[in-house]
Amino acid sequence: MGEQPIFSTRAHVFQIDPNTKKNWVPTSKHAVTVSYFYDSTRNVYRIISLDGSKAIINSTITPNMTFTKTSQKFGQWADSRANTVYGLGFSSEHHLSKFAEKFQEFKEAARLAKEKSQEKMELTSTPSQESAGGDLQSPLTPESINGTDDERTPDVTQNSEPRAEPAQNALPFSHSSAISKHWEAELATLKGNNAKLTAALLESTANVKQWKQQLAAYQEEAERLHKRVTELECVSSQANAVHTHKAELNQTVQELEETLKGKEEEIERLKQEIDNARELQEQRDSLTQKLQEVEIRNKDLEGQLSDLEQRLEKSQSEQEAFRNNLKTLLEILDGKIFELTELRDNLAKLLECS
Repeated sequence: MGEQPIFSTRAHVFQIDPNTKKNWVPTSKHAVTVSYFYDSTRNVYRIISLDGSKAIINSTITPNMTFTKTSQKFGQWADSRANTVYGLGFSSEHHLSKFAEKFQEFKEAARLAKEKSQEKMELTSTPSQESAGGDLQSPLTPESINGTDDERTPDVTQNSEPRAEPAQNALPFSHSSAISKHWEAELATLKGNNAKLTAALLESTANVKQWKQQLAAYQEEAERLHKRVTELECVSSQANAVHTHKAELNQTVQELEETLKGKEEEIERLKQEIDNARELQEQRDSLTQKLQEVEIRNKDLEGQLSDLEQRLEKSQSEQEAFRNNLKTLLEILDGKIFELTELRDNLAKLLECS
C-alpha cells in the first residue's frame, strides 16, 4: 500500500549550520507542511516536508532519536543518517506539544518494530543442526527498511502564521554530537562485522550442501565402479589393472571423505564465529544504553543552559530598571541645582541693590 500520511502540521523549518554547529539556517521562507508518514511495507516511520518540489526534511525515525523542546514554540532533533540537526518553529506551544507527542509515539513504535526484526533475524540466522549426514538449512536475511527520497505530502491550505525564530545562541551540539557519532561508528562497525559473519555462514552452508551433493554423487559413482570392477574381475584376466583402478577409486573416495571432514570442521569454526557475533550484539546493546545515557545527560545540560539564560534575562531587566531610576534621580538633581543657581543669583542681586 506504500506510505500514508498519519499526522500533519505547519512550521518553519531550520537546519543546524554544518560549519559552526551552533547557528540555525532557515530552509524555508515561510511555514510549510511537516508530516509523519508510515510505510506499511517496511514498517518504518518518517518525517517529510516539501518546500515546493524540494524535500527539505526526509528523516527516518529511529529508537535512538530524541525530540527536544528548546523554547515554548521551538523544538529540534538530530538525524545521524543525514548528519544534521533539524529545528521546527511553530505558531503556538500547543502545536509544538502535539508534534512532540507524536514523535514519542512513533519513536516507541519504531523501537518495537526494530525489536521484532532483531528477534526474527536471530531466529532465521541460526542454522538448525540435523542428524549426521543431514543437510544444514540456510538462514534468511531480513530485508532492508531504509526509505527512499521520492515521497509525497498531502496538500494543505497555506495559512499565514507567525514565524517562530530560534534563539540566537543555539545549543552547543559539538560535544554531544561527537560522542554520538563515536558510539554510532562503533554500532556501525559491529553491524558490519555481524553482516560479514552472516554472509560467510550463508556461503559456507551453501558450499557444504553442494559438497555433500557432490560427495553423494561420487559415492554413487564409486559404488557403480565397484560393481563394474567386480564384473571385470569375473570376466577378465587383467586382475592387476582392475585392482589398480579400484585402489585409485578408493583413494578418491578417501580424499573426498577427508574434504568433507575439513568442511565440517569449518562449519564448527563458523558456529564459534556466530557465538562471537552474539557477544558483539551484547556489546552493541551496551553501547546503545550508554548512548541513551549520554542523550539524557545532554538533555539535562540543555535544561541548565535554559535556566541560566532566564536568570541572565532577569538580571538584565533589573539593571535596566536601576538605570532608569538613576536617570530620573539625576534629572531631579539637575532641577534642584538649577533652582539653587537662580536663588544664588537673586540673593546676589539683592545684595547689590542694598
